[in-house]
Parts: sequence; structure tokens; C-alpha cells
Amino acid sequence: MKVFKFGGASVKDVDSVKNMATIIEANISDQLVVIVSAMGKMTNAFEAVLQKLIDEENHSEALQYVKDFHLGIVSDLGLAGNQQLNQEIQADFESVDHELDRFSSSMGYDFLYDQTVSFGEILSTRIVAAYLNTRQIKTAWLDARKMVKTDNIHRQALVDWGATQNIIRSQVSQQTGFDVVLTQGFIGSNAKFNTTTLGREGSDFSAAIFATSLNAESVTIWKDVPGVLNADPKKFADTVLFDQLPYKEAAEMTYYGASVIHPKTIKPLAQKGIPLYVKSFENPEANGTLINECVIPNLAPAIIHKGKQTVISFKISDFSFINEQHIHLIFEHINRNHLTINLMQNSAISFTICIDDNPVKREQLRMALKDDFLIYYNEGLEMITIKNYNQATIDSLMKDKQIIIEQRSRNNFQMVYKL
Repeated sequence: MKVFKFGGASVKDVDSVKNMATIIEANISDQLVVIVSAMGKMTNAFEAVLQKLIDEENHSEALQYVKDFHLGIVSDLGLAGNQQLNQEIQADFESVDHELDRFSSSMGYDFLYDQTVSFGEILSTRIVAAYLNTRQIKTAWLDARKMVKTDNIHRQALVDWGATQNIIRSQVSQQTGFDVVLTQGFIGSNAKFNTTTLGREGSDFSAAIFATSLNAESVTIWKDVPGVLNADPKKFADTVLFDQLPYKEAAEMTYYGASVIHPKTIKPLAQKGIPLYVKSFENPEANGTLINECVIPNLAPAIIHKGKQTVISFKISDFSFINEQHIHLIFEHINRNHLTINLMQNSAISFTICIDDNPVKREQLRMALKDDFLIYYNEGLEMITIKNYNQATIDSLMKDKQIIIEQRSRNNFQMVYKL
């Protein structure tokens, strides 16, 4: 058994869906579990609907755009006469309407987000499953919300691995006679059966969840890039394709912000020794990148860029020294606000962190700690991490930048800067 994952770019329009079907068709000699994301920019479109609702503006036009997009795909794929599909899509949008209509501020944005934005994946997979069946690819559609069980944290849910693995094994084993078992990435549900999500771009992680639950032979993530590159080609010139990467190297790249793979994907695959392929859906015959347990000497420097960064410094008002108790207090509130530190640095009288910019959570953190520290922040910053650095790469990237923080270890160089 193999697991394939197709992201939004691979199902963004009719031609993309047909191309995906061709890739699947070429691989159905193996039993396939296929994870599919929302189509194109539909997650963004659902988020725009929610923002209209939160801002107390009329959201009907934004929602109609989402409906028209999906119905247009249905029509262009020749599925308009599929009565069952039409009924399912209509029921899904009725569910979205219901969730939007019952919204109250007491629910919280994150709860509403999971109950509505998750339908991007549901709609996408319903359409893809119906189309695959017209191509004589026998496809079973399963609902990931009924299989991936999580805690109650919305938008960043943690997986209940024991329950999830048992359910996935049971559900998938029942789909005998099918070439493909198709389900959704990104989504799950808690013990109360409320929908939860695994974090933005979490479909890669979903693929790892299904692969480890099923002891799959491999996972393939199909992307609009040739594999894992040493830098984002949209931001840096002369990028290099990694033919192969060790699990550890790939995991560290995702930790520092490399966006080609979701950060939680590598660990469960590495623990079971399941190889991960990152391949191009535009050139499916190419080898792409293989991530497995291996040793690769002299890897090219990997350059990871993160925009929209904020640096926050906590200082002791009476000029006494920062100690473990102070740092413990800061970390307690960072954890409480579900913030992630991208870089940290301390001196005798201050402790400094760099985080993704989030004005709301930043202010919550400031209010919680303002009685204990003098707090300063600098926003609108950028961050670059260079793994396996050399001095020439550092010198090139530091040119014409105002460096706010600079750190160097044996293998990694990081800088936070202002252009």
C-alpha cells in the first residue's frame, strides 16, 4: 500500500484534476490511499467568507464565489448530471450556511473556522472521487473527520494516535475491491465529533498519519516544484534540488520554516522508517527528492526565509539579572498563547524572542507580562536560516540588510533583519 498526497495546486482547476487522475491511473497497480486538499485557493476563499462575518459585513457574495467555483469544476469535468454528487454538494453548502447562521462570539473564531473552512477539503474530495470513478478508477470516498481523532484545540489540534490508528485501519481494510481510498487532509474531529483542523497546510501531516497507521510502503507528496530545493526559487536564484535527504535534515528544515513539507510530517514517518518522496505533478516521471534514513556528505547550504517576523525583548525594570524563574514565566505565557519561538537570545538583563507576527497574541502576551518586565518589540522584520552554511553564503545574504539579531552554531546560521 502507498499513500499519495495532492495539495491545492494539484487540483486548482479542471486540467489539474485530470492530470492528477492520470498520475493515479499510472499507479493503481499498488493499492493507493490518496489524501487531497481543498482546491486551489479555496481555503483562502472560505477564510474571506469568515472575515466578512466577523466584520459584520454581508458575506453572501463571498460565499457565492466559493459555490460557483466548485459547481464550475463539476460542470467542466462533465459531472453536472451526477445526481448523487449534486445532492452531496448541496448538503455540504447547507451545512456551511447552518454553521455561519448560528455563529456567536461566544463560540470563538477558531471553532467556527474549523466547522466551515474544513468543507474546502470535503467538497474537493467529493468532486475528485466522482471524477476518478468516471475514469474507471474504482474509488471509495471516506470522511477523515470520522477517522482522525484529536483533542479540543481548534486550528492546531493534537492527534489521538491510538484511537486514530485503530479507526483508520478498520475503515480502510473494509474498502475491498477499490483501487483507491480517497480522503481529506487537514481535518479531523474531537470526542464530541466537532470538526478540528491540524494547522494550515496540514494535509502533508494527514498523509503521514494515514501512512503510519497503515504501515504503508511509502508516501509521495505531489507538488508544483521538482522536489525539495535548497531555497525558495521565488526568492533566491540558482537553487539546487536535493536528490535525497536524511529524515533529520528534512525535519530541521521544516522546523526552521521550509514550506515544502508540513513540520509535523517527518517524525511519524521516520519512527516507522517509511520513505517520503516529494515529486512534481507537472513532471511525474522525474525522480524528485527521496527523504529516508541515509547519510549525505557535503549537503548544499539550505536557505530558509520567513517573513512577517516580530522581535520581542523582555527586560528587568530594576536592572537585576534575568534568571531561570523569569524565563520560566515568559515561556509559561508563550505556551498559553500558543506562540512558537523561531529564535531566542538572552543577555544579563534581557530575554529576546523572534516570533511570527501576530498583533493580537503579541498584545495578549504583553498584557500578561507587563507588570513583571519592560517589554519592547520590533515588527515588520524578516528572518533567514542557513543550514550547513559557509561564509560566502552568509556574506552574500547579509549584504544591504540591517541586522537585528545574528546567531551561529556549528551547522546553522540565523539572522533577523530589516531591509
